[in-house]
Amino acid sequence: MDLGEKIAILASAAKYDASCASSGGTPQAKGGGRRGFGVNLPAGICHSWTGDGRCVSLLKVLYSNVCRYDCAYCVNRVSSDTPRASFTMDELVSLTREFYRRNYIEGLFLSSGIFADPDIVMEKLIATARKLRTEEGYAGYIHLKIIPGTGEKLIREAGRWADRLSANIELPTDKSLQTLAPQKSGKVILGAMKEAAEARAEYEEDRRHIRSTPDFAPAGQSTQLIVGASEEDDRQIVTLSGALYRKFGLRRVYYSAFIPVGGAGRGGIPDPRLPDIPGPPLVREHRLYQADWLLRFYHFSAAEILEDSPYLDMHLDPKTAWALKHPDRFPVEISRADYEELLRVPGIGAKSSRRIIETRRSRSLTFDGLRRLGVILKRARYFITVAGAALDCLDNPKRVRRVLADSDGAGLQLPLFEF
Repeated sequence: MDLGEKIAILASAAKYDASCASSGGTPQAKGGGRRGFGVNLPAGICHSWTGDGRCVSLLKVLYSNVCRYDCAYCVNRVSSDTPRASFTMDELVSLTREFYRRNYIEGLFLSSGIFADPDIVMEKLIATARKLRTEEGYAGYIHLKIIPGTGEKLIREAGRWADRLSANIELPTDKSLQTLAPQKSGKVILGAMKEAAEARAEYEEDRRHIRSTPDFAPAGQSTQLIVGASEEDDRQIVTLSGALYRKFGLRRVYYSAFIPVGGAGRGGIPDPRLPDIPGPPLVREHRLYQADWLLRFYHFSAAEILEDSPYLDMHLDPKTAWALKHPDRFPVEISRADYEELLRVPGIGAKSSRRIIETRRSRSLTFDGLRRLGVILKRARYFITVAGAALDCLDNPKRVRRVLADSDGAGLQLPLFEF
């Protein structure tokens, strides 16, 4: 098998891992159907985003899609009839080096199927990253996947060479893991997260005293939860995410709508463990990302976001849904409200809240001025006053809901950040 065929197989096999924020876009043929770099192919290069919103390109591949495990939701499971391939370390190093030199990519995302003992698989990933750093002088971004069952020593070694580590928890409960991924253990996965978090904390403490102490996974760690493959509701998912952020200091929890791909079992018979759905629950995934944003940056708790329903509202973003349930908290007077109060206003984000507080120190605020500061007045107008004046009011929450709701529940065009 030539290298091009390996790239096609192993990049396609990696595309369902959302924990590097892949764009997941549909390939587009251009130039009379001719494909090349610059086209969002399923093989090789994907889009990711930094914390400040900058788009970067990553080489996103598996070391191997040969796997001993039989996770029902995974296209690479042992019972799946899919082409198999494996890179060598030298092939991966060469690909990364040449793609980086040609400015095709800014980093590498490397995971693998479990083709051998977890420590052996993890050693292959680490050796690839180590060679890139030490022999090739590669200073770009590297994201390594922690293989479930990897020992403590190897997790600490991985963090020396990678910018980010991730151990995918995949499903919200042990019950679902036992049903859909019986060879995986939630305790083992959480243990890997804990070990990575403790190692990073130790390295940071050492750096306070010894400046030459190397970084340990400076971009932190992330994880992925599959949405819709198991029966857990949104409250269970958001509660779990909140606990992961608190306990392990995760940078991101990524939510991946379950795609019924490769859902047939042996002999082409549908796997009865998987839900029979027409397509991925993308709206639900989107709402979970918005709820996650509230957890991380808006000082909401999981209990507040889902206080009276097990599922997020499919027609309203969770911040607006919360505000409409608490009309007693509004209107908020913009000229006096503190930062925490501003964060609770639909249409006012963390960035615009800071801008409001800074601006009102030197001049009076107006509705036009709020718009220039980034406030989305289409939503905020019902929840604020400026020097006692209002554009609208929350006298009838049902009316406001009709105005602000998505008629089809799509929700995909709502701003993800400043809401």
